[in-house]
Amino acid sequence: MEQFTGKVWVLGDDIDTDIIIPTEYLALKTIEEMKQYGFSPLRPHLASQIQKGDMIVAGKNFGCGSSREQAPEVIKALGIRCIIAKSFARIFFRNSINNGLLLLEQEKLRDDIREGQEITVAVNSHISYNGREYPLASLPKNLMEIINAGGLVKAMRARNGLTG
Repeated sequence: MEQFTGKVWVLGDDIDTDIIIPTEYLALKTIEEMKQYGFSPLRPHLASQIQKGDMIVAGKNFGCGSSREQAPEVIKALGIRCIIAKSFARIFFRNSINNGLLLLEQEKLRDDIREGQEITVAVNSHISYNGREYPLASLPKNLMEIINAGGLVKAMRARNGLTG
């Protein structure tokens, strides 16, 4: 079982893709150029504060709004290890998996956690925080294969014995 620990950034309900990466920055040529504007309508300096391996804990309906694929790409480029939310918008969930970004649903953690705290995630088992365990449902094997490969294209290349 994969396990990792990281610092938490706490966000609310209904974090839409326009908050994750505003429309005006989609004209930039690369995700690397876009990532500095991640979450800027909500918290202008958040993107510059996130460190590799940090996690986001949010409320319900994370990733709602338009289906822009750049939203999970920007989050991944910022170094976010995973997002834990009460629920996710379906298209955002699929786009995230396809880009190799781990998303976990957990109903109670958001109500208990404070920003800046550390949590430990035992994938497909539980989250440990403040002496308490929060259960996680297991993700299907095929989705874990895509996430572990770094995205759908990389997973299919690996499955078909292709490199590069």
